[in-house]
Amino acid sequence: MSTTTATVRSTRAELMRLRAWPAVWITLGAWLLLSVMFGYLFTYLSYTSGDPGFADEGTTQAQQLARMMPDAVPNVFLQGMPMFGGALMMVLGALVAGNGYGWGTWKTLFSQGVRRTPALLGSVSALTAVVVGTLVVTFGLDLGISLVIAASESQDVVLPSLGSVGEAAGAGFLVLEMWALLGFLLGTLARGPALSVGLGLVWALVVENLLRGVGQLLGWVESLTEVLPGTSAGSLIGAVIGIDPSSGDQTPGVLDTVPADRAAITVAVYVVLAVVASIALVRRRDVA
Repeated sequence: MSTTTATVRSTRAELMRLRAWPAVWITLGAWLLLSVMFGYLFTYLSYTSGDPGFADEGTTQAQQLARMMPDAVPNVFLQGMPMFGGALMMVLGALVAGNGYGWGTWKTLFSQGVRRTPALLGSVSALTAVVVGTLVVTFGLDLGISLVIAASESQDVVLPSLGSVGEAAGAGFLVLEMWALLGFLLGTLARGPALSVGLGLVWALVVENLLRGVGQLLGWVESLTEVLPGTSAGSLIGAVIGIDPSSGDQTPGVLDTVPADRAAITVAVYVVLAVVASIALVRRRDVA
């Protein structure tokens, strides 16, 4: 059996497992809930009540309404991905790889003669399919909500351009894919879900933020943070959204630290390294 055929079969089997796995749907549901809350709910409550405490202070009702219109969907679609979406995708990736050890799945497969590289590639491909599905569902939900708001507020419907949609989709895929595969690598390293999930969340939500704070005082730390995954992902999203560096209220995780092209390359490198490192680890060591 060729490597391609084996990988396709492994992908199909993994997709069937993930489709029936509650953790996948819980993760997707949590992300959609966060996306709606921070993208539309708080802004809409602020707009209808006139209380800026629900959303960014210093914005007018006209600006708040504009943020909820269909042409602004690409920005809303992206803004929560560097921190909240990335953290959830990292958790999912860690669970996919780690539970393969905890449940004895990898040991069973490899003891039956299944080759390791196609099996890992199939698992990674299935995880990528989940990432793509998450992006599609998120964009569709955001667009639907914005259309409802536009109709209820008697606003003209102006759809986002294909260019802006493509740019947002590409950036969102790179960011979520990177975090999902880094989680997969952590699950492979730790050979279990619990430790890998904990380490991933601490790094994504705590360590990088602390390093960026210290980097304002130490030059070499600042240089280090510029190549870290969270900084690169946040800078890529920030470049696409077009944040104002002088603004005091910015979405958590969205940065302007690194230029867009450099950030995109760094994120893509992490994607490749995570896959290569995961395969190398499984090929070289005993999975028992």
